[in-house]
This record gives sequence, C-alpha cells and structure tokens, in this order.
Amino acid sequence: MADTRENQLTQSNGSVRVEIFDQAYNLRGSDPDYIHRLAEYVDMKIRQVAQQASTVDSTRLAILAALNIADEFLVIKRKYDSVSGDYVQRASHLAGALDEILAETRIAG
Repeated sequence: MADTRENQLTQSNGSVRVEIFDQAYNLRGSDPDYIHRLAEYVDMKIRQVAQQASTVDSTRLAILAALNIADEFLVIKRKYDSVSGDYVQRASHLAGALDEILAETRIAG
C-alpha cells in the first residue's frame, strides 16, 4: 500500500482514509494508527494471494486472503489455548500446594 499523506489523514467526521488493494476506504475507529496497520496487513495479504493466484477477481482475492488470515488466527488461537490451559493447570496445582502448606502452618502454629 502506498504510504501517502492522503492515507494518513483523519477526516473531520472521525473516519480514517485507507487504501486496500488500490481501493480507497473510509473506516472509523478509536485508534487511526491501528486502523492503518490493519489496512496495511490486509493489503499485504491480498497482494500475496494475488501473486500466487491465477485470478484477478478482487472479490475472490479478498476471500482467499480472508481465509489465509483466518487460518493464521486459528493456528495462533490453538497455540494460545494450549499454553493457556497449561498455565491454568499449573497455577491450580501450585495453589493447591500453597493451600496445603498454609494449612500445615496453621495446624503447627
């Protein structure tokens, strides 16, 4: 995506002008910089798909890019859920061990 001054402007109505795959969009959100980063990422993904795909249909390219982004998300979510589950299990184990030690201390004290 071309990084032009026009792309960096926040319009008076609170929308942010971005360009994705050579199409301009006015998007709204609380953080213009974040919106720009999202648009740049989507633009990059569509362009990657366009280089590999035999179609020039922008709707098909957008769908393929969305599927790639969804795949990335689900892979990361699966890893997060796995790690998160491990931490919850370990924290529960440690909390149980701490409760035992505190109970022994109260009995002995």
